[in-house]
Amino acid sequence: MKVECTRLPSGLTVVTEQMPHLESVALGVWIKSGSRNETVEEHGIAHLLEHMAFKGTRRRSARQIAEEIENVGGEVNAATSTETTSYYARVLKDHVPLAIDILADILTESTFEEDELRREKHVILQEIGAADDTPDDVVFDHFAETAYRDQTVGRPILGTPETVMSFTPRQIRHYLGRNYTTDRTFIVAAGAIDHDTIVRQVEERFSTLPASPLESPVLDTARYTGGDSRETRDLMDAQILLGFEGRAYHARDFYCSQILANILGGGMSSRLFQEVREHRGLCYSVYAFHWGFSDTGIFGIHAATGGENLPELMPVIVEELRKSSTNIEQQEIERARAQIRAQLLMGQESPAARAGQIARQMMLYGRPIPNDELMERLSGITIERLTDLAGRLFFDTVPTLSAIGPLEHLASMNDLLSSLSAKPAAVKAMAG
Repeated sequence: MKVECTRLPSGLTVVTEQMPHLESVALGVWIKSGSRNETVEEHGIAHLLEHMAFKGTRRRSARQIAEEIENVGGEVNAATSTETTSYYARVLKDHVPLAIDILADILTESTFEEDELRREKHVILQEIGAADDTPDDVVFDHFAETAYRDQTVGRPILGTPETVMSFTPRQIRHYLGRNYTTDRTFIVAAGAIDHDTIVRQVEERFSTLPASPLESPVLDTARYTGGDSRETRDLMDAQILLGFEGRAYHARDFYCSQILANILGGGMSSRLFQEVREHRGLCYSVYAFHWGFSDTGIFGIHAATGGENLPELMPVIVEELRKSSTNIEQQEIERARAQIRAQLLMGQESPAARAGQIARQMMLYGRPIPNDELMERLSGITIERLTDLAGRLFFDTVPTLSAIGPLEHLASMNDLLSSLSAKPAAVKAMAG
């Protein structure tokens, strides 16, 4: 398999990976812009634009868009995240020109008609309502809002009912013109494709995409604040999310943070799963994660448990954090590396997953990253680096606690701060 990259004179970047054993192609348009690029008045507009792109163009109605791709057995979809938006299709190799034509059409010729906009606003209101009825979604939204208080990076991607209902076609076009430009757009395809053919088709169909924004995209520097967010609800389980400021994609400790999250809660053999679920039976679900952004990150532990288990659960989690800052075994590092390597390589067996991998690498690093280079970055992670990182991440810092459900037995934030206020002895010695 070979990755090829071409930067067109317009500034648009086209990347392909040929997978000749396949009969299908996954291709998409990734824009380096998401909910974080909104102004205060635009909260939710990135996600609304993603919806409205499929609601009619100068050449196709919403129904025609759906019918044309499905008439050939293909599929098309989109997604909005904090820092990116993607529009992607999966088709048989003979229908790649159609997929490119449809993706170009919805991104350069959408009409944003008032009637369609009115209907789609109500669809999104239902989506917001559904998310509010899902406690494990709510706890993450509250977590982000608390960790990055009063900042775009911490706001829910869906927006609020008030902001969504306020948007006009003019506002949508303004956001699009400011952010959907060739210098921020990457078109990636993986599967049974020919690179030069894809480049020619993209150059022809995306020729009207603007090369420079009407004004500079909005992106304020993230400021991690931390804090406490609790919402008591009559639920069977309490959803608990304890987190800390993580590391940005380009930070030295980014991959170290990925390994640490895997060791603490990355699978059934992880420390939290073994201690919290297997040994103590305190909850059904517990895991750790590390998410990177362009200038910050989040390291978190999520657990779902009955309210009566909270007095025992939280001290156990804190104790596992404390142990990770003083003692990590080499075998745990090797296991985490093996799991990350397997996830990386298994993902590359799917053209859709592979296209997504390449797109993320292009947006973050400006080039595709070879597997050997990724594994080399992981190979330099030592026990000392991990324990030092754990001490800096978890102690003498401001945590973020988000919780929803039966919370009468959840410890106060002061108690949590007290338990995390002092570094373990080994960490103090290293810091000194």
